[in-house]
Amino acid sequence: MGSSQPERRSGDRRKNPNGAPPPGTVVDRRLGLDQRDRPTKTPKSEMVTGLERARGAGRRLSEFTKSAEEGEMTTEQFLFLMAIDAFKKANDRMFPTWTDVLEVIRLLGYRKTMPSELNLSNADDWRERADAPANVRPQRWAERFGKTERQLAEEAIAEFEAQFDGGIDGDEDEEGVDQAA
Repeated sequence: MGSSQPERRSGDRRKNPNGAPPPGTVVDRRLGLDQRDRPTKTPKSEMVTGLERARGAGRRLSEFTKSAEEGEMTTEQFLFLMAIDAFKKANDRMFPTWTDVLEVIRLLGYRKTMPSELNLSNADDWRERADAPANVRPQRWAERFGKTERQLAEEAIAEFEAQFDGGIDGDEDEEGVDQAA
């Protein structure tokens, strides 16, 4: 019992006494069908969802995607990135779940008001009012902070705008214009 070595079972079924794997258990992956010769299960034309990004002749990235990949984000992309980062810090999570991401999106104010541009065979499309509540927080969530949810949202927006010297668009407010004149 005082031994620092783990106890070994004499009948280890994974290896025979000389340390080699039992015959017939190792499969050479080169013996199977060549992946390139194997027919696909369904033709690609039937699987079009609207999410494909495959590029080829005549297919270019959208400006929305291209600018983000080059590091030039739009205000919307940057706001989303900052909201996800704030969520991760506030909840001590390195990798938020998809449910967490959807919660952040709804708290940013996004609602499903238009028909989907995607062709998803396993999901029903639906819509909601533009002023529908987010419905991602438990009842009476804001009471923990002694403020309404609207007040908390306004404070968060004000804090975000303060990081960028008064506005997201780079426009100066009326006071800044009066002081400059």
